[in-house]
Amino acid sequence: MDGRRYCMNQIPHKTMDAASKKAYIIAIVVQVILTGMSVMSKAAINSGMSTFIFVFYRQAAGSILMLPLALLLQRKNAWSMPVAWLLKLFLCALVGNTLSLSLYHVSLKFTSATVAAAAGNSMPVVTFCLALLLRMEVLKLRSASGIAKLTGVALCLAGVFAIAFYSGPALSPVNHHRAFAAHTSGSGRTNASSKTTWIEGTFLMLLANVAWSLSIVWQAALLKELPNRMLVATALCVFSTVQSFVVAVAAERNFSRWQLRPDISLLAIVYAGFVVAGVSYYLQAWCMEMKGPVFFAVWTPLCFVLTIFCSSFFLGEIVHLGSVVGGTLLVGGLYGVLWGKNKESQAGSCSQMNMTTTGCAQDEEEHNKTNTFELEEATSAPAGEHV
Repeated sequence: MDGRRYCMNQIPHKTMDAASKKAYIIAIVVQVILTGMSVMSKAAINSGMSTFIFVFYRQAAGSILMLPLALLLQRKNAWSMPVAWLLKLFLCALVGNTLSLSLYHVSLKFTSATVAAAAGNSMPVVTFCLALLLRMEVLKLRSASGIAKLTGVALCLAGVFAIAFYSGPALSPVNHHRAFAAHTSGSGRTNASSKTTWIEGTFLMLLANVAWSLSIVWQAALLKELPNRMLVATALCVFSTVQSFVVAVAAERNFSRWQLRPDISLLAIVYAGFVVAGVSYYLQAWCMEMKGPVFFAVWTPLCFVLTIFCSSFFLGEIVHLGSVVGGTLLVGGLYGVLWGKNKESQAGSCSQMNMTTTGCAQDEEEHNKTNTFELEEATSAPAGEHV
């Protein structure tokens, strides 16, 4: 019994609970950070900031923050990284950071912050499908958890379609004296000159989310090979800075537009660079390491709900009933998938506990047999051999 009690005490229940709570808190904090990014980025683009230059500056600000810390804290690990890992990180940054952010901000110019956050809710569906294809996730249709996850994904899709195709009556802005009012209008379709432009912007946003979802799954695989959150986040940010600089130089030849002014554009760059590209990437890597890529992606609807209120309050965007209906469906899908994930985690923990208990019992039985065998061998041995 002593062996069994000792083995059972080795199961880190409190550690697992603490890690689970941290994952939930980190996921919520990241969505709050991303909400601020959507609103401030939209305000900066409306003020005339080039989208590609904005992406470069925000990534450069993030690199300025993270690179010295990584060199100071992870110097030995950084210099010993194989070339193959660096190549994987470079490609992951190209898809998930440079390509995704460029498409995102171009789409943001054509649509609105609310639509950008709404389209982001396609990421749980894409991420879940990619994780299934890569065998990182399992869908058991005959179990309650599998049905809940599938229902949650369906609700997310229904919410996205409701926002895209159903407008409904307009709701009055929360704040008529908005903070970033210089170059914004009350319309929910700022800078969208036609329906075609609006559709193109939405399509680009979906492509950006596909690229970002692919990078989420890719990062989860990279963290298994290189379990160092700081190095992964720093490498992605630095590589993306170099890549986005090349894109910005090729897209924007008028270097007078590179000049920074003390306005909302500079504030958005500092926020997106230091808070989003720096802190948020590190928190995302940490969250995915603890709970997996799908867990992080299903929190995206929270960003949409927060963006509705923040864009209305700060930008004066008019929110339609369709956005509220779609947001409600998205929240339902969020908690459906979360419930399924939590159910699977509990079942996995119980199975692991049973296996551990069985293993401890077997070890105790083998230990008793060994002691009995050694005792019988000692008592039956001749006196000379015993000495």
